[in-house]
Amino acid sequence: MNGDIFELLNETLYLLQKNKMSKSVLYILLGISLFFTSCIPIKDLVYLQNKNGTEASAPITEVMLKPYHLQVNDVLSITIKADDPKLTSIFNPTNKGETDNVGSSLYFSGYTVDDHGNIRIPVLGDISAIGYTVDELRMKIEKQLLDEYFKKEANIFVIVRLAGFKYTINGEVGSVGTKFLFQDHVNIMEAIANSGDITITGDRKAVTIIRQLPTGTEMHDIDLTDINVMQSPYYNLQPNDYIYVKPLKQKTWGTGKTGIESLSTIITLISLVTTALVLLTL
Repeated sequence: MNGDIFELLNETLYLLQKNKMSKSVLYILLGISLFFTSCIPIKDLVYLQNKNGTEASAPITEVMLKPYHLQVNDVLSITIKADDPKLTSIFNPTNKGETDNVGSSLYFSGYTVDDHGNIRIPVLGDISAIGYTVDELRMKIEKQLLDEYFKKEANIFVIVRLAGFKYTINGEVGSVGTKFLFQDHVNIMEAIANSGDITITGDRKAVTIIRQLPTGTEMHDIDLTDINVMQSPYYNLQPNDYIYVKPLKQKTWGTGKTGIESLSTIITLISLVTTALVLLTL
């Protein structure tokens, strides 16, 4: 119970001692004030609300996705193909330890960007990858293969992908931890849905996104109850983003999240006030 509730109780006792109002009226006012300050309003729970009064059917312009630039410890899946598979077999490692879990398999058989920003590919050796987009790295590998090992007629085809979209989520959600989604793009709503949704005591109006960039770390809060969040550059996540959902004040107050819980708290407080009054009149 926080200081605001204690202050309310002190004012209640003061007014009763001064006989400024009857006990019944004061109890009613106390109950109403606690009920409305402790319950979580529906507007704090509903996602993507239209708060500007515009038509619900009005189109929302999403911010264009920025290409992700590879960073240290990123794991890549790289496959090199040609019309004749025998020509490229030496470039493609055999996944002897392949398991049903694709993520763990790629961790051991994929290409990890090392501390120097390089990946090591059979025959080709070390290739700088840090700071490149996936498409830029693909074109770089294709160019080196054509310059050093193959003619254009070989129809070399290179596939470069991140080994899953990784993000970490913590705070007031159903399932915290590091998550992997096997898709190229993930937005904040998909990430939260994949983590069991935000709990009823989670603050949907100030979800913090922490993003690692080559130039440093960025931190930004977004309001998921406002439909205009779709225009935020943080609505679409980037690999390795960290999401933190803070708790609402109601959780720390302990006054209840629903009407029934709040009513129980009100009854308890009224009993406390009554007991205090009895002791004061002795």
